[in-house]
Amino acid sequence: MAGTSEGEHRIGLLNGFAAYGMWGLVPLFWPLLKPAGAVEILAHRMAWSAVFVAVALLFVRRWAWAGELLRRPRRLGLVAVAAAVITVNWGVYIWAVNAGHVVEASLGYFINPLVTIAMGVLLLKERLRPVQWAAVAVGLAAVVVLTIGYGRPPWISLCLAFSFATYGLVKKKVGLGGVESLAAETAIQFLPALAYLLWLTAHGDASFVNDGAGHAALLASTGIVTALPLVCFGAAAIRVPLSTLGLLQYLAPLFQFLLGIFYFHEAMPAERWAGFGLVWLALILLTGDALRSARRPARLVVPAARAVETPTSAPADA
Repeated sequence: MAGTSEGEHRIGLLNGFAAYGMWGLVPLFWPLLKPAGAVEILAHRMAWSAVFVAVALLFVRRWAWAGELLRRPRRLGLVAVAAAVITVNWGVYIWAVNAGHVVEASLGYFINPLVTIAMGVLLLKERLRPVQWAAVAVGLAAVVVLTIGYGRPPWISLCLAFSFATYGLVKKKVGLGGVESLAAETAIQFLPALAYLLWLTAHGDASFVNDGAGHAALLASTGIVTALPLVCFGAAAIRVPLSTLGLLQYLAPLFQFLLGIFYFHEAMPAERWAGFGLVWLALILLTGDALRSARRPARLVVPAARAVETPTSAPADA
């Protein structure tokens, strides 16, 4: 039995590394889709993700949740909100990468846990421990430093962080599994995406049609790029502790940050290093506090599902 448990844990870790690794390396993929613009890439991502997930669900025959969802209008409305928010998140991220803002985009996913905690306080009336308040305060200081460094607020980072935090909050209320949730969201996205792609084609501006079979295949593969890491994340989530996923989640923005500096050669003046340093300090405080909380006796620990403890989820950018 112990061997089986260890084996399951190892499989979970491998899937976790695979999921966050793929999300971390995804900035290498979006530039391959040029000359398609960010909106066209986004539309293909929504359409092909819906197709890919629908085929996967047909294969495993998991459709019972769909009928239940259709019978609950409020829950369906929340799915529509989640679809709208993730559309914004995906679109901003794709544009940011292809416009040369990979480092700023990575910052959005570094500060996302801090934004999640702030939303927990403001919207859910969560109570924070002193270390968590300190982490939020350091995070706010980091935003001020980065605003001075950029000469403007880091709006790409803030948009990604707040859209993803909102997405996570809505998904908690919907309560669907990862693949089912993606299927429902992309089903809502599918018709608007298809309509836009047909409009592009009718006007002769669709790179899917104009730029060869290889380019078309790359655009179609956006469905796989979206769904495959999510499948790996789901396999990890049921096999490893939430605290472990909480540590693994920083791999994705770390890889993106390193790609931005060493592969895309984006500038990192001293004030940006200072801002990122403050963000990392806040995350160290937050993670250390979450790990200490996880070691306490069960009767003293707030349920791990609460975002204020270990804000862990699948990055929405991938």
